[in-house]
Amino acid sequence: MSPSTITETRPSGHEVGERVELARYRIGAGERVIYGQRIDGVVRVTDRPATVPGRSYLVERELEQDGNSALKALAQDHLAQASAHDEVPMLRSPVEPFLEPTAMGVS
Repeated sequence: MSPSTITETRPSGHEVGERVELARYRIGAGERVIYGQRIDGVVRVTDRPATVPGRSYLVERELEQDGNSALKALAQDHLAQASAHDEVPMLRSPVEPFLEPTAMGVS
């Protein structure tokens, strides 16, 4: 019996642009990179580990409608949040600061 092979397939006409590094940052868990990439005409921003395997996160998509200044502002905010909390910003809930301590299981 031959070993299994995993093959990535993409539908015909699927356009994938070059992945562009927008920023790098370091948190306790390691160095991460924010990338921008156009896929089928839609700009996607992702947060990925810089060197080791690990989880990648979709930060935002369809920013092409808002222009380059919105992309820069998003990257700067992402870096500020990562620095303030020492973690990937998508791991924090935006409503967490507004929850009452008892709602989070704290007495």
